[in-house]
This record gives sequence, structure tokens and C-alpha cells, in this order.
Amino acid sequence: MADTKINLEPEKYYHIYNHAVGNELLFNSDNNYLFFLKLVKKYLIDYADIYAYCLMPNHFHFIIKVKDIEKPNKGSVPRRVNKKNIGQQFSNLFNSYAQTFNKENIRKGSLFVNRYKRKLISDEKYLLKLIHYIHFNPVAADLCEDLTDWKYSSYNAIIGNHFTLVVRQQILDLFEDKGNFIYCHKIEPTISGID
Repeated sequence: MADTKINLEPEKYYHIYNHAVGNELLFNSDNNYLFFLKLVKKYLIDYADIYAYCLMPNHFHFIIKVKDIEKPNKGSVPRRVNKKNIGQQFSNLFNSYAQTFNKENIRKGSLFVNRYKRKLISDEKYLLKLIHYIHFNPVAADLCEDLTDWKYSSYNAIIGNHFTLVVRQQILDLFEDKGNFIYCHKIEPTISGID
């Protein structure tokens, strides 16, 4: 079950997701999607490896693995990435996006439903199914006919060769290779209603 209060521990995988309030949208334009991903790079890439993502008009999904690394802080003293500072990075990401989105759309108030949800992924088989499920979201929502048609998921980044936020080789290794990754994504996921 997903929770908004579970700790994000180093070296563990999590499904991170949230939804817009009411029937509102989180993303109104290409620029919104791209700005959100820019903020992901700014706030998360040093704290978590990204295994999959999908940005949908009214919600998003991420699979991350929290890093266990030493990072210098203001006084150049090493510190361990932990639940407190990765949580702050997520807060910075969502607050920065919401403030910009609200200003751009002349709106006030919360953009996201409460706090983001997070679910520990402790089983590799489930991790593989969840990656597939997340990539299949736009097809299931009738936003596109093929996974490759949706620009705002990590699917194309994983099968491509250009720079990406995701840890491409680790993902392909989970699926054995690129061919098997593509093959596994050809059919509808066997899990649904993930929240």
C-alpha cells in the first residue's frame, strides 16, 4: 500500500506518484512537461537513480532508487543521502513546479493532491511489471496508440541512445537486454490500478 509518510531509505526502490487536485491538469503544454523534467534533473538526479517515469496530463509516476552516496554540503563536510534530504529535494521540486505553474496559469492554491505518495518496491519481478505499467499509462488512457508516441515517458529514452535522466543500462540489465525490454513492453501489463 502506498503511503505519504514512509521513509525513503538508501539503496531501495520506490514508486513515487501524485495527482492534480480535483479535475485540474498538472501539465498544459510541452513547456510544462519539459520544465518538470528540468526540475527533476536539478533536484533529484544527485539523490536518486531514475528507473522509469511517465508524466500524464493530470498525474505522474516515477520509479527511483535512492542513492547512498557522500555529498558535500555548504561546509564541504560529507553527508549521507538520507530520508530527510531526499524528502526535501522532492519538496523543492514540487513547490518550484507548482509556483511556476500557478504564476503561468494565473491560479492560486495547491496544485498537487496532498503529499506525494511513495511505495517501497521490494520484489524485482514487481519492479519489472511496474516499469511496464508506468510506460503503458498513456496507451491505457487513450492518449496514444503506441508507447513510442508518448514524449513524456522514459520508454523512448531507454530504447534510444541520447542523453537521459534514467539509468538506461541498469534498466536494460534488469530486462536482460534492449530486445527483451522492447518485447516485454509489446503487450498490455498484467497489473493494473496501481496506486
